[in-house]
Amino acid sequence: MTFSHGGDIINFATNLGCDVDEIIDLSSNINFLKPEIHCDFNTLNISPYPNYDKLYNSIANLYQIKSSQLELYNGGSSAIFSLFKFFDISYINIYSPAYLEYKKAAVKLNYSYELINRFTDIYKEVIPNSLVVFVNPSTPEGSFYDIDKLIQIWIEKNCTILIDESFLDFTSYPSALKYIKTYNKLYILKSMTKFYSSAGIRVGAVLSSEQNIKKLQNCEPVWKISQFDSTYIQEALKDDNFVKVSKAVTVTNKEYLVAILKDFKYTQDIFSSCTNFVMIQLKNINAKQFQELLKPYKIMIRDCSNFDFLDESFVRIAVKSHKDLEYFEKALQKL
Repeated sequence: MTFSHGGDIINFATNLGCDVDEIIDLSSNINFLKPEIHCDFNTLNISPYPNYDKLYNSIANLYQIKSSQLELYNGGSSAIFSLFKFFDISYINIYSPAYLEYKKAAVKLNYSYELINRFTDIYKEVIPNSLVVFVNPSTPEGSFYDIDKLIQIWIEKNCTILIDESFLDFTSYPSALKYIKTYNKLYILKSMTKFYSSAGIRVGAVLSSEQNIKKLQNCEPVWKISQFDSTYIQEALKDDNFVKVSKAVTVTNKEYLVAILKDFKYTQDIFSSCTNFVMIQLKNINAKQFQELLKPYKIMIRDCSNFDFLDESFVRIAVKSHKDLEYFEKALQKL
C-alpha cells in the first residue's frame, strides 16, 4: 500500500542527475504564485517561546470566525492524525478518491474504515455514529460538491463530520462553516499551504464550535508551530491583492492548460476542475509511460494510480506559470 504524494522534486532531480531548479514540477498542487512578504527573517527574534494570539486572529479574520473557533496544527497532515486520535468513534467513511493521508491515518491507527466511491455511489448509506470524511473541492480531479443534502443525511445518522476545504480558497464557492452554528459534531480543515504557496511552512487550521475547540486544545501541546511559520502566514495574509490576483491568474492559466491537453494525442478525457490542477484520463499509454516520455524534458506530473478507484490511466497536471505551461505544450508536441 503506497501513500506517496506529488511534489517529490528532490528525488526526481536526483534520478535525472540534474539540479532541482531545472525541474518543471507539474505534479504539486501548490499555488505557483506567492504572496508578498515584508519581513526580514534574519532579524526575527526566536529566543522567546512563541505566542500565537496574532496568528489566531489573522486566520480567524480570514475565515470570518472567532479565534476561539479554531485550533492550529503543524500542517494539515498533522491535524488529520490528531483529529483521528481525538474522535471518539470506531468507524470511518472516507469519500474517495481523497487526500491519501486520511486512509493512511485510518490504517496506522487501526480504525475500521470504508472507502465510498463518490463518483458512483455518493449516497451510499453510512453507519450511524461513525466519522465521515469529505474533501471539498476534491482531489485529485478538483470537483466542488453541493453537499447540503449529504450533510443532512450525516446529521440524521448522528455522524461526526470532517470536511476538508484545503482547496476552497482557489474558488468562490461557499464553505460548510454555516453548519457549525447548528451542528456540534462538525469539523472543517483548512490548509494554509496550498493557496499561500508554502508547503515548507507548516500551518493548518481546524474550525469547529468553541466547545469542540476547547476539548481539542486540551489534547494539544502548548507549542507546535515555529515563529518562522507563524510570521510567514501572518505576513502572507497582509497581502490584500494576492487572493484576487491568484484566483484570476489561476483561471486564465488553467484555461490554457485545458486547451493544451485537448490537443494532446494521448488525452481520452479531461475532468472539469475548479481548483489549480486538472486530471485527465490517458489513452494508449499509462501514467508511468507518460512520465517516462516527459523525463527528457525534466517535467514531473502526478501519477494518480495510487488513488482509490483510479487506475494507471489517470494523471494530474497542476496549473503553473504561463512560461512553464508553454514549455509543457512544446514537449507534448514533440512526443
